[in-house]
Order: sequence, then C-alpha cells, then structure tokens
Amino acid sequence: MYDDIKSEMVALVPRLRRFGYSLSGSRDEGEDLVQTACLKALGKLDQFQPGTRLDSWMFRIVQTTWIDRVRSRSRRAEVSDPDDFARVSDDGKGARVAEGRMTLAKVRERMKALPEDQRAVLALVAIEGYSYKAAAEALEIPVGTVMSRLARARSKLLPLLKENN
Repeated sequence: MYDDIKSEMVALVPRLRRFGYSLSGSRDEGEDLVQTACLKALGKLDQFQPGTRLDSWMFRIVQTTWIDRVRSRSRRAEVSDPDDFARVSDDGKGARVAEGRMTLAKVRERMKALPEDQRAVLALVAIEGYSYKAAAEALEIPVGTVMSRLARARSKLLPLLKENN
C-alpha cells in the first residue's frame, strides 16, 4: 500500500511545485517547500486515510509548511531576497515567448502582493484547475470561503496587473 502512495506522491510533484511556487513567489523556495512537505508526508504516511484524496492531503501539507515558515520568519524578522523573474532566455521562439514569460513573471510578482489565503485559493483554482469544492477540501475550508477568497484575490490582482501597462 505504501509503495502505491509513494508512486502517486511522485506523480503529484509537478503540481506541488507549481503550488509551492505560487505560495512563495520563488522557484527555489517553492522547490524547498515541496521537498520539506514530501519529507513530512513520508514520515506520516500512517496518518493518510486510504480512500481519500492524496492530492488534497499533500496540498494541505505544503500549505501548512509554508504557513509555518512565514510565521517563523515574522518572529525572526527575516527578509527573503527577491527572486529574479525578469530572466528570459531566447529559446528560438522569439519575442512572443519572451513576452509571454514576462507576462507570467508579472502575474507571479503581483500574486506576492496577495494575502497567503487568497494566493493559495487562486493557485488551486486558477493554476491547478481545481473546482471550488476540490479546493475547499484540499485547504479544509468551506466552499463559500473559497469563493469569497477567490473573488477578493481576483479583484485585487486585476488592478495590480493593469498598473504600468
């Protein structure tokens, strides 16, 4: 049974990385967040309830790991170095690819301005494609809270994206 769960966990890693990146705003920190969460999950496999959604369980572990880190930093008043989102390499597809990457970088940068709870909901629904119900289950919050946080995140994000256009 544990081998099946571990295999499913490996398959989830790309989605967990996107979620970790969305929460942290940094590729490196997002990767570290996912690694830490996977280690926690592997250490607590006996707590996973067979028949429930492994992805929801894992997203919740990533989110609580992130919350723990933020709380720890605020106690230590630690400031992270900003990630360099502007790096764009020419991979042969030209200006269109570069423009798309810059737009994506702008969205990710603006997402950092959102509160954590809104960022988590936005990442699950808009990036991972979760339904409101699935996001609510993953974050262990009511569906109405997902809808409210998503609406607030979108209303805050849109003006930020229109700035400097």
